[in-house]
Amino acid sequence: MPGCFCLNDLKRGQKGVISRLTVCDDMRRRLQDMGLIEGTVVECVGKSPLGDPTAFLIRGAVIALRNEDSVRVLIKNKDQEYFEPSYGEGIVAACVTAEEKIWD
Repeated sequence: MPGCFCLNDLKRGQKGVISRLTVCDDMRRRLQDMGLIEGTVVECVGKSPLGDPTAFLIRGAVIALRNEDSVRVLIKNKDQEYFEPSYGEGIVAACVTAEEKIWD
């Protein structure tokens, strides 16, 4: 897909919007259960000293993914601060940065 990058291409502090999962079966289900769903904003919050695994902020939770799993997640708009992912005709998702979310 043109304009898409792998999730592990994000540097610390960069954000992206999940565009597509290129994995099937059980691993796809696990990634979706962790919140990796098309249109979700993710932020890279840190990498281990050797580069594997990488920690991502996904829907308010920090999740560490191995490189072999994160290369199967395609993202778009990785250099923009805010996004307006579209879920269909006439429906636009509201994006909220992690700082704006308040968890009780």
